[in-house]
Amino acid sequence: MTLDRETLNTILLYGITASGAVIAAIWLGLILWTWRDMRQRSRDPLAQVAASLMVAVLGLFGVIIYVLLRPQETLTEAYERSLEEEALLQNIETRPICPGCGRAVKDAWQVCPYCHTKLKKPCVHCGELLELPWNLCPYCAGSQVGAGRVPQPQVVTPPAYAAGATAADAVEFVEE
Repeated sequence: MTLDRETLNTILLYGITASGAVIAAIWLGLILWTWRDMRQRSRDPLAQVAASLMVAVLGLFGVIIYVLLRPQETLTEAYERSLEEEALLQNIETRPICPGCGRAVKDAWQVCPYCHTKLKKPCVHCGELLELPWNLCPYCAGSQVGAGRVPQPQVVTPPAYAAGATAADAVEFVEE
């Protein structure tokens, strides 16, 4: 079975056409991939067009250059990272710290147990904890100025008991 010249030319033509179609499809696919990838990585339309044109003109070398120069993270990844950072900062900002020693304190504490710095004051009317600069209680609307101070505990000196006194004699109850 011998192939004549015309049959050989036809087979060669079909082979070159098929190879050209495959190369053209790969080339267009690379351009489309570059366009879509750059759209996910940048909002700048000029950068999107420039990257696609570079791949269209330089072909496979343009893709290699694009992969080396493209932004490392997509817009979605950057947004998620910023949300994570914001959540971490919010956790740090909402945690109260002692102005005296800088350690973490709880909202319900009146003084810092480490350095004894006064953190909050009780309302003179309802007893709720208030920030130190507040002059009005947001819970009972009671004024903190001129309403008198919280009564200080009185120091009572124990009376001298006789030598034969019992423990019940030493207990003294103070009513206010």
